[in-house]
Amino acid sequence: MGCTRQQLNVFFDDLLTPQRFKDYCPNGLQVEGKTEVRHLVTGVTASQALIEAARDRGADAILVHHGYFWRSEPPCITGMKAARVRALIKADINLFAYHLPLDCHPLHGNNAALGRLMGIEAPEALDPEDPSTPVFLGQFEASVTARELADRLSFALDRTPLVIGEGDVKSVAWCTGAGQGYIDLAADAGADVYVTGEVSEQTAHVALERGIAFIGAGHHATERYGVQVVGTLAAEALGLSHEFIDIDNPA
Repeated sequence: MGCTRQQLNVFFDDLLTPQRFKDYCPNGLQVEGKTEVRHLVTGVTASQALIEAARDRGADAILVHHGYFWRSEPPCITGMKAARVRALIKADINLFAYHLPLDCHPLHGNNAALGRLMGIEAPEALDPEDPSTPVFLGQFEASVTARELADRLSFALDRTPLVIGEGDVKSVAWCTGAGQGYIDLAADAGADVYVTGEVSEQTAHVALERGIAFIGAGHHATERYGVQVVGTLAAEALGLSHEFIDIDNPA
């Protein structure tokens, strides 16, 4: 059982529609490996530790949220990047990476998964006309406090979140990862709380002055779930074996 590299690439592209996004990196196949794929490993970031773990488990392909060739990084393949790419090529492992498409899929993406972990089953994109704005909105059937929501996230993510502000929460906006810059959009949308992965110094001031609670639940912690869902779907559709490898990251 298994599939070709091309079949796996087409499955990912058909599901995640990367052509709809203005992203900071290329989405899709980033490093080419063997033609036949039987075992797929998923993870958050294509770190050296993930590559070595995938190699040791006999992976033919890796799917990650954070891959390579970001717009802001030097284009040369030297140093740490060279070591990672060299390891992939030596092991003949394909590397697939999807950034915003994996954040924004309405059913299988990181934001949809985080919504379900918070208890929201019908999230909506803040700006459906612009898929590159990865902020989602939802409502709780019964209000909770900001601290109760933080405790719910702490249990689900196995990580103690940062909480700024307090009060009852009925409307929530969220963006996994480094989405702290969208807090003004969340406040403009009338959300009672904004949940994301990271926090910046100015985020605390914005939250307090605009009267919106803020929860920083961890970049890695909030983005572990989309790749798992997509990996499972690919395995079922294409006859692959699949496993998620969680490389510990406290950030």
